[in-house]
Amino acid sequence: MNGATGAAVGLAYTDARGRIYFDETRAPLADGGFERPPRREELIPAPPGTVSTMLPGRMPLLAGGGTASRRTALAALLPAGYTRLLLPAYRSGPDAPPLPLFGYTFACVVDDELHVAAMRTDESEDWTPRYFGEGELEALLRARQADDPRNRTLAQLAICSRDYGCFTAQNVFLERGEAALPVSPRCNAACVGCISELEPDAGLPSPQTRVAFEADAGDLARIAIRHLERVPDGIVSFGQGCEGEPLLRVTTIERTIAAIRAERANGTINLNTNGSLPKSLARLIDAGLQAVRISLNSFRKDVYAAYYRPTGYDLDDVLESVALAVERGLRVSLNYLTHPGVTDDAAEVAAFERFLSAHPVTLVQTRTLNIDPERYFARVGRPTEPLGMREALARIEHLGIPLGNFTHTH
Repeated sequence: MNGATGAAVGLAYTDARGRIYFDETRAPLADGGFERPPRREELIPAPPGTVSTMLPGRMPLLAGGGTASRRTALAALLPAGYTRLLLPAYRSGPDAPPLPLFGYTFACVVDDELHVAAMRTDESEDWTPRYFGEGELEALLRARQADDPRNRTLAQLAICSRDYGCFTAQNVFLERGEAALPVSPRCNAACVGCISELEPDAGLPSPQTRVAFEADAGDLARIAIRHLERVPDGIVSFGQGCEGEPLLRVTTIERTIAAIRAERANGTINLNTNGSLPKSLARLIDAGLQAVRISLNSFRKDVYAAYYRPTGYDLDDVLESVALAVERGLRVSLNYLTHPGVTDDAAEVAAFERFLSAHPVTLVQTRTLNIDPERYFARVGRPTEPLGMREALARIEHLGIPLGNFTHTH
C-alpha cells in the first residue's frame, strides 16, 4: 500500500545549489500527459536507492495555478525494480539547459518524508546494486582479465563495469545472473535517447561510449562458457547498452551459440534486440537461441518512428519478430520503454491490447524511458486521453501477461 493516505501532499524542491527543501503548505502539480495533482494511490515513500536530482532552470508548478518562483524543480531517479507513474510538472526558463538522459519521476513530501510517483514491478538480487569496497572491483577485473588477457570483449566489459556501473557487465566478474555479451558497434536506428551514440547536434553527450569493434565469436564464447560453468542457471545475453543492434551481426552470433552449446548445455542464451530483422532472428532461433527481449516504445507506428528513427525497417518488422518468437516457443520479453502521457494514452493502450491479445508474450518489462520529458513530448506529441500509468499497466496484466523489469529464466 502507499504511504500517503490521509496526509497532505506538499512541495519538494531544491535551491540553485541543489539543496533539498520541503514546503508542506504548498501543493505541487505533476505531469501525467497534462498537468494535474497527483493521486494518493500513485505515491509511495521513496524506496532505498532513490536519487534526488535538481532540474536546472525549471520552476515547479503549484496547484491552483502559478509557479514556485525562486525554487528549482526536483525530480527522483528510481532504483531498479520500480516503474514511474508521473513526471515532475514545471515551467522552463529561457536559459534552461537540456536535461541529461535520466528517468525523471515526480517527487513530493508527505509527513516530512520524500515520496515518489512509482510502483514496484519486480525484484531480484542479481539487479540489486553491489557496493564494492575500495579496490575490490578493480581486483575482480584484473583477476578475470588475467585469465583471458587478449579478449577484447572482456576488456570492454571491464570498462563498462568500472566506468558505467553496468550490472550485466559486472555480473561477468561477479559470476551471477545475466552476463553481457556486446557484439555490434553498428545500429539501424537513431533513437532520440540512445545511451551510447547521439548525433553531434543533440545538445547533450551520450552517457556511454559505443563499443568500437566487432566482437570475435571466440572471445564471446569463452566469456559465455566460463559464466555458465560457474552459474548453472545463468543467462548470457547479446545486445547491451554499450552497443548497436546485434541482429546486424547474425553470423557471429550463430557461431558463438554453436561454440557455447558445444561445451555447455545449461543456462539460457538470450538476445536483446530492436527486432528489426525477423529473418535474422529466425536464423538465431534455428541456431539455438532460447530467449529474446525486444525493445519498443510504442505499438503505434508514428510514435515508434518518431523516437527510434529506424533505417530499413519499421514497426511492422518489430511486431513480426515478436510474433515469430512467440510462435517458435521462445521466452519472449518486451522491453517496453514507458513514459507517462504516452504509454497510458488510450490509443496506445488499445494498440497494445490488440497485439498482445493475439501474441501473448512471456513478460512485459516496463523500463522507464530515460529522456528529457519536454524533448520526448516534442517528438511524439501529448496524449489525447491519458488513462494513468496504473490503469495502463493493469490492462497488460488483465491479458494474463506478467509485468517485470529484469530478465528471468522462469
